[in-house]
Amino acid sequence: MHTMQVHHSVHHRALPGRGFGQWPCAPVSSHNVQGQHYRHGQGVAQPQLCRVLAPEASSVAAPSSSPQHGRLQPADLISQVARPVNADMVQMNRNLRSIVGERHPMLMAAADQIFGAGGKKLRPMIVFLVARATADLAGMDDITERHRRLAEIIEMIHTASLVHDDVLDDCSVRRGKQTVNTMFGTRVAVLAGDFLFAQASWLIANLENLEVIKLISKVIADFANGEISQASSLFDTEVTLQQYSDKSFYKTASLIAASCRSSAVFSGMDEQQKQAMYDYGKHLGLAFQVRTCCMQ
Repeated sequence: MHTMQVHHSVHHRALPGRGFGQWPCAPVSSHNVQGQHYRHGQGVAQPQLCRVLAPEASSVAAPSSSPQHGRLQPADLISQVARPVNADMVQMNRNLRSIVGERHPMLMAAADQIFGAGGKKLRPMIVFLVARATADLAGMDDITERHRRLAEIIEMIHTASLVHDDVLDDCSVRRGKQTVNTMFGTRVAVLAGDFLFAQASWLIANLENLEVIKLISKVIADFANGEISQASSLFDTEVTLQQYSDKSFYKTASLIAASCRSSAVFSGMDEQQKQAMYDYGKHLGLAFQVRTCCMQ
């Protein structure tokens, strides 16, 4: 088996923030979003932004070294990080079910399965955390309705991609529960995924912010690009690190990066701060995808 070869030059920079551990330096690359160029690696996250995104050690209980207590589990760390936005997440879950059920009652049962199948809903959680961090930095009293709608859109897009993935992969179980295509058939699953993508696109347009519309619309195209890249490279032992990085960006990091930047946009942040949030989401998404690949 051939090892991956790096055929391009990369620069490196340390990832901003703490709280998720001391991350190593990550490659810097560039992506174009419909005429706008976002260079991953520009800008440095401001300390104020990191207070919510990556709490200081004093605000997160440190793992106990005592054998009787053991190490703090990842789920416990996530619960602590998510605490400032718990109420936001509850409201979002309620809204998501109504969005699907009100328009198409026949999909209500599928919606309960889709949005109630467990999972930590990390993507909208990150949207809310960035929203509250940047809103605080901007001196806002609270996050806006556009922040809330953005979180719903991000979860809808992510969930739609999972529903379609389960059909393509003929997956019968996700998160310990039967998938939509197993319970309701392929036809309903495909239509449910299509509806979520279409509804998310309509909601994006109603945000009435061209920068955000371009960012999130590009993400939907990136999903398809990532799936095609993955399918075309099955059993390919000569995939380069750059090809793997691009595929991982399209499948996972693109959505998280765009959602972080979009959340900062709605808080009125300047370009440096928006780029810092994009970098944060991009690196977090790549790390998440690499870990997923290792587990699989």
